[in-house]
Amino acid sequence: MAGTSAGEPKSKRPSNTAFKQQRLRAWQPLLTPKSVLPTFFIIGIIFAPIGGWLLWASDRVNELRIDYTNCDRLGTAFVTLDSNDYEYHLHGINSNSITKPKQRYDSEERVCTISFNLPKDLEPDVFLYYRLTNFYQNHRRYTKSFDVDQLKGKTRSASDLNNGDCSPLDSHSENGGPKKPYYPCGLIANSIFNDTIRQPVLTNPSGNQNTVTYKMSETGIAWTADKKRVNPTGYKPSDVFPPPNWREKYPNGYPDPIPDLGKDEHFLVWMRTAGLPTFRKLYMKNTQDTMASGFYQIDIVMNYDTRSFGGTKSIVISTTSFIGGRNPVLGIAFIVVGGLCVLLGCIFAIRHFYRPRRLGDHTYLSWNQQVASGLADNSAASATARNTQPTSGAQGLLRQRP
Repeated sequence: MAGTSAGEPKSKRPSNTAFKQQRLRAWQPLLTPKSVLPTFFIIGIIFAPIGGWLLWASDRVNELRIDYTNCDRLGTAFVTLDSNDYEYHLHGINSNSITKPKQRYDSEERVCTISFNLPKDLEPDVFLYYRLTNFYQNHRRYTKSFDVDQLKGKTRSASDLNNGDCSPLDSHSENGGPKKPYYPCGLIANSIFNDTIRQPVLTNPSGNQNTVTYKMSETGIAWTADKKRVNPTGYKPSDVFPPPNWREKYPNGYPDPIPDLGKDEHFLVWMRTAGLPTFRKLYMKNTQDTMASGFYQIDIVMNYDTRSFGGTKSIVISTTSFIGGRNPVLGIAFIVVGGLCVLLGCIFAIRHFYRPRRLGDHTYLSWNQQVASGLADNSAASATARNTQPTSGAQGLLRQRP
């Protein structure tokens, strides 16, 4: 014990402080019907309107999705898609009255052409996403598969990366030559989405023009924080190999100088991994011009194989609201919570008014309940009650402070 003279045995007794002796000020609420019932009703009255408001805002977001996973199996003639391959959510428009999208495929150019009808103008901001399903970017091994120092611009050698987070895509050797690191190394960079989505083209504009391109920007789509994570590299083209799935883009290796990945916003968007196996990532946007109604065509150069892992790929054109993109789940959750609180409040209120319970009623103690049900006699219950009461000496000890 603190303050004991030398030679005295040490004690494990806690010091006499408010914290160690559990004398801190605390609030111990007494949950009574008068406090609990209004709480249920207040939560319900607040949450339900908020949920309806969020659901209304989500419903006003215009969105269309078109799946083009199997477009490369089509011919050069347009084929109408099944209802399972597209989805429209346009405010004020009946989706059944919209002309079904069509697709065709040019095998020589590997270009999938998607033709679709936009029955109403889309006010800016207008965003174009690609959507993948059954792709688990949230896998622990996958999310760790990159090298921070390499992305920061440091020249990490093959030995530096060996058996690190980038393994097995850390380094490579060709024709018995020395091992060279992949840049950028790891599974995330190697699996980057590499379909090329071209600008939407309005095929039936008003006036004398044949077609009008709705120009969308591929800059400003990445987070500022992601741009700070990637710096120009100190590697020379002869020092590294591109990742295996980048060989089509760089068949002869990197040019000199190596492109700055910090300016490749598609790369930055992909490196921010998704938390669910079905996700969408921003590809381009237009924050100034209205996307006029009419028939559009979008050409997509198909390079990315999703059938190998049982997934699909789609394009999504969407507007936003003050809560972001279309997401009715949040509004539904608020409405459900508010409704449950009101329902429970009504049930408890009826129970309280029908059979009220007086606070501090000892008849609800377990031994009294046993007597009332005939499981124990009064003498046994009385003995139990006496045994549970502390003696006068024990009461004195309990009142003492150590």
